[in-house]
Amino acid sequence: MSRDVCDLLTNISAVLSKRGCPAYLVGGCVRDWLLGRETVDIDIVLHGDCQNTVADIARAIGGKAFLLDDVNRVFRLIVDRDGKQWHLDFTSFSGSIEDDLARRDFTINAMAVGLPEFISHGVVDVIDLFSGRADLMARVVRAVSPEVFERDAARLLRAVRLAHELGFVIEPNTEGLIRKDHKLVALVPGERIREELLRMIALPGSGDLIRYMDSLGLLTQVFPEIELMKGVGQPKEHCWDVFRHSIETVAAVEFLLGESHWEYGSDELLAEVFWSEELRAYFATEVSSGSTRRLLLKLAGLLHDIAKPATKTVDKAGRIRFLGHTKQGAAMAASALERLRFSNREVRLVENLVYNHLRPVQMANEGLPSSRAIYRFFRDTEGAGVDVLFLALADFLATQGPRLDIEEWKRHNRLIRYILNEHRRQQSVVLPAKVVDGHELMRIFGLKPGKLIGELLTEVREAQVAGDVTTREEAIELVRKSLEKRQCGSAC
Repeated sequence: MSRDVCDLLTNISAVLSKRGCPAYLVGGCVRDWLLGRETVDIDIVLHGDCQNTVADIARAIGGKAFLLDDVNRVFRLIVDRDGKQWHLDFTSFSGSIEDDLARRDFTINAMAVGLPEFISHGVVDVIDLFSGRADLMARVVRAVSPEVFERDAARLLRAVRLAHELGFVIEPNTEGLIRKDHKLVALVPGERIREELLRMIALPGSGDLIRYMDSLGLLTQVFPEIELMKGVGQPKEHCWDVFRHSIETVAAVEFLLGESHWEYGSDELLAEVFWSEELRAYFATEVSSGSTRRLLLKLAGLLHDIAKPATKTVDKAGRIRFLGHTKQGAAMAASALERLRFSNREVRLVENLVYNHLRPVQMANEGLPSSRAIYRFFRDTEGAGVDVLFLALADFLATQGPRLDIEEWKRHNRLIRYILNEHRRQQSVVLPAKVVDGHELMRIFGLKPGKLIGELLTEVREAQVAGDVTTREEAIELVRKSLEKRQCGSAC
């Protein structure tokens, strides 16, 4: 046990001792200490008035205390010490500690150590009624009782996440219980699903995890929209149906970001990808509490073709099309994430990625895109242009899979590299002082304030990007021609 943990728990124990309040360390922190894993999440159960006791502890040792879960009366205390942030969750128990452990989820989480004993001896005197230590050794996740998921359906997702996170397997009887009770996930509050989902896709190999979730019936309880994607055929360029393609896109995102191996990937493919420490830091940027650009890129990979079943058409020649699937898919993805209580920033980013995921390829229909097209792309994607480019790369990989043409992959990466480099150039040269402003345009051309002024200034800025405008006089001439063209268009 580290010194900082010991000091923290000793201070807490002193407060509890004064109140004559028995307390135990339980759950994941006991499990992790037995496994030799570092943890900053500590669960404590105590006898008596939990709310007032936690308030006393907060006053004594510092930290912020609040009600985390009103249903289960869980109080969280956040403590910052020596650059670390500790999350201590407190619940109260009535009866005996053995009764409390019997109500827990999995055997590896149903172990306890008295707080004073832990401070003195570590995890030696473990209360282990359900052979949790043996299951740790066997590397299995086993339900404490057949009613475990009926008591709290969020445990259905937690079982899958915990097994993947620890490298364990869910033992067959527990897996059977999950299959039986999988529909209960629909009853779990959206914010709790969001939390488990983000923790899942934060793990390397989340593509495999999503496949496993689907085999248990859980995936389509979280995203009912995905059910319709199964078996939906695609044009001959695609190796898989819409559902398999979407899961492989998640796996391809992880492969491109250097998180995990992809079954159809290789070092040769990765060598073509534009990558840097700057990009690594970019994708690690937090978007909202618990989420990063990296995680939301994976989520967008799963949902990017969510509207294909609804938009699929087949013409007389047998040609398959999905007209409008990006626009409709963006709305469907946004609706799904709002249902799961994702923040507005998270929803907007994923919506943006789904809506624009075809833009990079569309820009290159006739060779490399123009400077203006690249400028408009980054303007329209609202700060998510880099994310869209990587989603496009993953989409390309998951389209061809084992049939990937390496030369075509190289051409695709040259396109992405060109767009990124041009964007860098534009960032360095296109943030110059404005050569003309809206007030001047109104004065020179007798215009009134309104939308037109903004459109004209955008045209000037795009011309600056392309290098066609460098002076005030050139900008004014550009605006003059634009106004003449508009007048001609309206007259015609």
